[in-house]
This record gives sequence, C-alpha cells and structure tokens, in this order.
Amino acid sequence: MNSSTGPTIALDTANNALNTAEPAQIVQWALESFGEGLVVTTSFGVQSSVMLHLVTSVVPKIPVIFIDTGFHFPETYQFADRLTTRLNLNLKVYQAELSPARMVAMHGRLWEQGVKGLNSYNRIRKVEPMQHALRNLAATAWLAGLRQEQTKHRATLKHVEIQDSRYKIHPILRWTHQQVDAYLNQHNLPYHPLRQEGFASVGDWHSTKKVTGEM
Repeated sequence: MNSSTGPTIALDTANNALNTAEPAQIVQWALESFGEGLVVTTSFGVQSSVMLHLVTSVVPKIPVIFIDTGFHFPETYQFADRLTTRLNLNLKVYQAELSPARMVAMHGRLWEQGVKGLNSYNRIRKVEPMQHALRNLAATAWLAGLRQEQTKHRATLKHVEIQDSRYKIHPILRWTHQQVDAYLNQHNLPYHPLRQEGFASVGDWHSTKKVTGEM
C-alpha cells in the first residue's frame, strides 16, 4: 500500500511478527504504527464489550465508530449507552444522509427485495456512512473484532489486512468462544442483552433471527 496519509506496512512482515502476539500487544503495535490514524469500529453486538474494553485499556481515547443504521433493536441502543458510560468511550456515531423513514418511502423495504435490494440497503445504511466516518476521522487503520471461528471467510483472515486502501487489524482473530467468555468473566463485562433471548448475533431488527444451539 502506498499512501501519503499514513505509514506503509509490509503485510507479511507484520503478520509474521504478530503471529504469536497477545491481543493487547497487537493493539499496542497498531497504536505505535498508526498513532492518531487508528480507530476502532463496533456494532454493539453480542460480544462487543470484549473488543471495546481490550482496545480502550490500551488506547483510552481512541475514536469508536458506530454506524447507526436507524434499524437497531432498542436494546442495542440501550446497550451502547451503558457501555459508552462504563468504558468512557470516545464514541463517534455516523448515519446515512437518507433517514430510515425517507428511504422506505422512496425505495420501499429494501431488505425484502432480494439480493439487489439488500445490497442497496447495505450500501446506503452501512457502507457509505462507514466510508464517510473513516474519511472524516482521517483514519489510516481500524481495529475490528472479527474472529476466525465465526465464518469460513473469516477463517482465512490474518491479523493485518488491507481493505479499501486502509489497514484493518484483528486483535482477537484467533480467540475461541471460550476465550471470549473467559475475558468477559474476568472483567465482569456484559453480553448484549438479547443474547439471553436466544440471539447468537444482533444486527438490524429486520434481519436478525433467533437461533438454537450454543450461544
């Protein structure tokens, strides 16, 4: 990556160096590498308190980007408010220019319109606000809480990647569900409240379903 707004990192070298590093050490490496260009993103999902606590323990005032789609559960907004207060988050909320009501009035319920509609929904409500957030905060790198065991695609990720000309860093990439649980218990951190109602993940209310099996 050749960028005039941030450092150039050799991905193979960085990933080899971080191969056996602990998550907090990876966050520290990111801070030393990117300084004020470093941000963290959160959806205030089921396990979000882990990353937020871990990252702010190393970088207390790091900008925390939350993309408010306008379609989150009430419990998500309440959870976000509690965590923001408890962890003293430097929260930066970004939304689409088009309000939820106006989007539905103009385009209908996009999430019910097949793949094309869902792609339009994600672009309007998630992708464009995220791109605006990253530009507005002059971000050159962002920390995200993806883990390899979550999906087949995430299993292929490395600690440091490039996405849309920015570095994306995954401190807890190799943590198992058991390690996440242990961290939550060690620091007395909460899961999203809807986990107790059978949600393994929590996104927008219209596309989030309860599941059976291990939470």
